[in-house]
Amino acid sequence: MEDFLMNFVWLQWIGTAFGITQVLLARQNNVNNYIFGIIGILISIWVLYHSKLYADIILHLYYFVMSVYGWLYWKFGKKQEEAPISYSSQKEHLQALGIVAGCFVIMVFWLTRYTNSDVPYWDSVVSAFAWAGMWLMARRKIENWIYLNISNIVAIPLLIYKELYIYAGLTGFLFCVAISGYIKWRKLIQKEQHEQLVHT
Repeated sequence: MEDFLMNFVWLQWIGTAFGITQVLLARQNNVNNYIFGIIGILISIWVLYHSKLYADIILHLYYFVMSVYGWLYWKFGKKQEEAPISYSSQKEHLQALGIVAGCFVIMVFWLTRYTNSDVPYWDSVVSAFAWAGMWLMARRKIENWIYLNISNIVAIPLLIYKELYIYAGLTGFLFCVAISGYIKWRKLIQKEQHEQLVHT
């Protein structure tokens, strides 16, 4: 069992499978994406710990919390009914940018002073935009795909540098799905707006 847990290639493949399933379900606006996401998150934490990507570990713990929050918000929203997909308000845009800035500063400070990370700034950029993107996804805001893709663009070369090639491939796939997800969600918003006009 120990040898299996230390075989990062197998763990990356398993985590990748859950990650792919999660993002495809998210693209389809399916709330069950969070179930697969949580399993993939736990696997990734183990791999990242042994790869010394500490900011990514904190990020994945945050993913875990936001996945639980997101599942509840998607199911019940604020009015005990399913929350719709929507565009971010100006306030939410500022909050997302605040998450990016705050997370980046905190991660850089922590990684440079208290860890042996050899990529503190790049690791922090990946985490900062992913934190904001995950928060927006939990709120069912379409802009989540933009923030997540900024994180993905930086994460791909970082993962290759760390020789986590399977995760790098997964991230490249997620980049493509995020573009598709943005287009899909925009169509869903337009469809809902059209239906509202018809019923008024």
